[in-house]
Parts: sequence; structure tokens; C-alpha cells
Amino acid sequence: MYPEEEISYVQLPEDNKGRHLGLYINDKLVSVVSLFEQENATQFRKFATLANQQGKGYGAQLLDYVIQQAEKEGKQLIWCNARASARGFYERFGMYTTGESWWKKDIEFIKMEKRFN
Repeated sequence: MYPEEEISYVQLPEDNKGRHLGLYINDKLVSVVSLFEQENATQFRKFATLANQQGKGYGAQLLDYVIQQAEKEGKQLIWCNARASARGFYERFGMYTTGESWWKKDIEFIKMEKRFN
């Protein structure tokens, strides 16, 4: 996610409470995501794919799985804080922007969500 930073930059105190998933291709971890459950919602964070593996559909496969699982588990909502530059990617999965954008380390972020019926 932030290859120029130390691992501690992305570590959060609540990481041990999350579910961490990865997509492997030929025994190599290429895409990851962390899920944090709330009563009626799932937040996903730290969704990333290796730079040299992007554009091959691996992240899309992982996100599709995560969305399907949240719906299957009876969640009403799935959401994330996304880079604004990735808005189109998330919109392909039926997600939409909510609220105002904000900046962190020269990167614009937006909240995106998808509600289930």
C-alpha cells in the first residue's frame, strides 16, 4: 500500500481484531485485504495488490469475494476509505461515494460503500 514506508506505518492497534485475506497465484501472495466487522456492516481496509500484478484482475477477484461474503453473512453495508483515484474501480462493484473527500500524505481519499437489500 505504501511501499516507501515502514510496516509500522500501516499497522493499527485493532489489526488483531480483523480478518485478513490474501489471494495467492502459484504460491505467491499478490493481493490482500483486511476486514473489520461491525454488527450490520463490514469495513475493508488495506486492500492492495502488488504493483507488478495490478491490472490482471486479482484485486477484482478478491473484492468480489469479500462483497459476496458480506452479503451472504447478512450485512447491510460494506464500506471502505478509498483513494479517490480508484473511484471507478469500486464503482464497478456497485459502490458509491458518500461524504466529503480528505487528504493523507498527498493522497486524496473518499468513503465508498455498497448497501445490500
